[in-house]
Amino acid sequence: MNDIWQVVHAERTALIHDLRSLTPSQWSAPSLCPGWDVHDVLAHLVDDAKTTRLGFVRDLLLAGFDFDRLNARGVERERAEDPARTLERFETASSRTTSAPVRGATRLVEAFVHGEDIRRPLGVRHDYPAAHVATALRYQVSTSVKMGGGKERAHGLRLVATDSDLTIGAGEEVRGTTIALLLAVSGRPVGPEDLAGPGAVAFS
Repeated sequence: MNDIWQVVHAERTALIHDLRSLTPSQWSAPSLCPGWDVHDVLAHLVDDAKTTRLGFVRDLLLAGFDFDRLNARGVERERAEDPARTLERFETASSRTTSAPVRGATRLVEAFVHGEDIRRPLGVRHDYPAAHVATALRYQVSTSVKMGGGKERAHGLRLVATDSDLTIGAGEEVRGTTIALLLAVSGRPVGPEDLAGPGAVAFS
């Protein structure tokens, strides 16, 4: 977990840097996460960074085991009226190592996927550590969609990373960077410029 937290902390710091100069219209831009704008995703990241094991169990019970309701309440709790204030909250929580009772790889998934949920609609480019994105991708393809993964989306496909030596699965080949493959199996929209191969149509 020490290695994972180092990566997560670095990604949080990089995202804070990228968000400091956003305009009001950019904060309200739709993110890649359905139903959430850029400000909402940041509020979710604040809530996620502040989550503890006991707090997660308590909040899940209060949400009636409805993960969408759980996340919506977290966004409402941490989304300040002024996005700059939400960003301050994220910066304050950015060095925390608390988490819901989940596997460590989920911390990478949160950092990478939500980072792109924000950056891609804004046209902000960021270089992610391919080896750690590969760890997140392996987790996603082994976890069901109903648990936040992408196992069903990746079924029958051979995922080949173009920026690492990662190859996962069997079937029609899909080629792309590790971050593009991670976004695709996580249910995020990716363009034809991101993926290639006969299996890429599965993510169109």
